[in-house]
Amino acid sequence: MVPTADTHDLVIIGGGPGGYAAALYGAAAGLDVGIIENRRLGGTCLNRGCIPAKELLQTAEVARTVADSGTFGIKAGGDVTLDFSASTDRMWGVVDQLVKGLGSLLKGRKVTVYEGTGTLGADRQVTVTDGDGETTTLQGDNVLLASGSVPRLLPGFDVSDRVLTSDEVFQLDHVPDRVVVVGGGAIGIEFASMFNDLGAEVTVLEALPAILPGVDADVVKLVHRALEKRGITIRTGVKVEGQDTGDAAITVTLEGGESVEADRVVVSVGRRPLSDSLGLDGSGVTTDDRGFVEVDEWCRTGADGVFATGDLIATPGLAHVAYAESILVIKQIMGEPAAPVEYSRVPWCVYCHPEVAFVGLTEEAAKAAGHDVVTSKHRWPGNGRAMILGETEGMVKVIAEKQDDGTGGQILGVHMAGPWVTEQLGQGYLAVNWEATVDEVAAFIQPHPSLSENFGETILSLTGRGLHG
Repeated sequence: MVPTADTHDLVIIGGGPGGYAAALYGAAAGLDVGIIENRRLGGTCLNRGCIPAKELLQTAEVARTVADSGTFGIKAGGDVTLDFSASTDRMWGVVDQLVKGLGSLLKGRKVTVYEGTGTLGADRQVTVTDGDGETTTLQGDNVLLASGSVPRLLPGFDVSDRVLTSDEVFQLDHVPDRVVVVGGGAIGIEFASMFNDLGAEVTVLEALPAILPGVDADVVKLVHRALEKRGITIRTGVKVEGQDTGDAAITVTLEGGESVEADRVVVSVGRRPLSDSLGLDGSGVTTDDRGFVEVDEWCRTGADGVFATGDLIATPGLAHVAYAESILVIKQIMGEPAAPVEYSRVPWCVYCHPEVAFVGLTEEAAKAAGHDVVTSKHRWPGNGRAMILGETEGMVKVIAEKQDDGTGGQILGVHMAGPWVTEQLGQGYLAVNWEATVDEVAAFIQPHPSLSENFGETILSLTGRGLHG
């Protein structure tokens, strides 16, 4: 131990979801916690990701609602116009309020916040370097690495005024007329959906055979059709080779000589762990060939008392997964009973239109794992609440173990697309994680009329005695 160092029970490098969750949970458990952040508390999720993206997606939903108000007998009058600066002002207002609230929570729990970049040395010694180059030495009984991630780029696609990543999208001062989104994963599809609703002409370029990798094939097909129906061009199985930025536009070149012209290109091909800023030489912590910090199932690194969570490790890059991992770490530090995160059963949400939400195995994955399965699918046109909302695009699909009589047994996966399914996944999440059976879940009463009835109907039909289909 360095005698002059500030000491803490836990020193955290990174103030994003993994870091601040551990700080708040750990401080609530009685730990003396110090947290280091070199930008703004909240990390990517709060400042450059989840929150601003969903704010603009909500703007898109309001625009759709107003544009379709005539079907409800509401005369809005004239064309719907967008004041994008007002939308972004509201977005930053929400972000700022949440960042301020997070700072107040940390202060209220007596967490010490250090502004600067943290690097880890031997024996859990952490050096904080601020913007002026001044350093502070911290000593932790335990250390949590939670420095997060940054967007990946493609060769030849350096960030500019026309080439954007998810970090720069939120700095736009207007909606471009033509947008090319490179990457058809969750983030790319959310951006495509948002820009389309806000009036842009959108093209999605995805190298894989289908968009939304990891999502059940039936849901992918449905969402693909819905997006194209709204006017979004989706090209799958295409390889992007480069770009040429001209005075008036940017041209994206594809393998085979084709090209697509746009006003802005959003590169959304995933994120890489931000481990290169951590130092780590002599710390006992190792990284793999992709830059992820290597941990075991308990989020423990190779150095005693040093943990890592969130985007820094090779687990699902979701804020709520980082929360769960950080709670796991604190429980271990406290000597409390703990269990590793079940990564195959975490909830996933995509906030495009229609929304996507799922948990557990897809039908393909369940079969590949050796399960004999039975499935049930219910679409929204038969749901009264969805009809009232005017949102009938999508389905609920449940995958269950097949019993000898052909009915469903244990629920293996729940997959949804449609209105507000990101807010409906809770029942499915509990069912999959509690290893519930179809009969057990079918016994619960769904309120009527509600969107959640569709999940109940889908489950009930797997008992062999459905009501409406």
